[in-house]
Amino acid sequence: MSAPVYEPITGRYLRVDLLGKPHRVYVEEAGEGVPLLCLHTAGSDSRQWRGVMNDPGILSRFRVIAFDLPWHGKSSPPAGWHEETEYRLTSRDYADVILGVADALGLDRPVAMGCSIGGRIVLHLALDHPERFGAVIGLQSGGHVAPYYDTQWLHRPDVHGEVSAAVVSGLIGPAASDENRWETLWHYMQGGPGVFKGDLYFYKVDGDIRGRLSEIDTARCPVHLLTGEYDYSCTPDDTRAAAASIRGSEAVIMPGIGHFPMSEDPEGFLGHLRPVLDRILSERRP
Repeated sequence: MSAPVYEPITGRYLRVDLLGKPHRVYVEEAGEGVPLLCLHTAGSDSRQWRGVMNDPGILSRFRVIAFDLPWHGKSSPPAGWHEETEYRLTSRDYADVILGVADALGLDRPVAMGCSIGGRIVLHLALDHPERFGAVIGLQSGGHVAPYYDTQWLHRPDVHGEVSAAVVSGLIGPAASDENRWETLWHYMQGGPGVFKGDLYFYKVDGDIRGRLSEIDTARCPVHLLTGEYDYSCTPDDTRAAAASIRGSEAVIMPGIGHFPMSEDPEGFLGHLRPVLDRILSERRP
């Protein structure tokens, strides 16, 4: 029997006012150095970043921080949530929450890295708040996504958790082990009622940024894009199109990986992430 081992991750709750209401947000972090703020996918939570938060080489140079958005994971909805008609994530609220958490943590020009909806919002951050971030890394990142299924199925009590996992199961690439595949799906099975559906309002409707990508100034906020080849939600061509619109950015397509690179194939993903982080450090302004 192997001896117990503690991981280097510390988790705690941050009490902070967001969107005009008091919140209790769950935050995990590990390492020291340049802040690396990690944003999870729609309907999931910060557990997706376990591979990055356990990598000694990254932790020696970066303070890796991941938090659960309100309504997700260990971050409960604000008081009175039961009186809301519907949870629905908008571009403005999403950006305000990220900026609010970054301010509360005292982060100085962090690198923002997000996947899926997180990969979309980092493009909004680079466009609207370039002075606040040292760089952004978009995983499965594109300017928009064409709706390809009926999201009403995602908020039914008879199929809730299982159908959320079923919807994303085909987005996981063939390189994923059974262990990583099923852990990724388990996070979706645990989501709160209507939360995945509400996140997809941003992803499929409100967060469409196609017409503004060319306005991003990578001299002010560098943009790096990494996308798995096995993704029919944000396809490699979607990411290439975004890179073509953002002068000074480039798209790297990761073989064998799907829509959840950091959780479905942590080691494979780290092989692509490390060179990007090296470049960010070498180019970071004092």
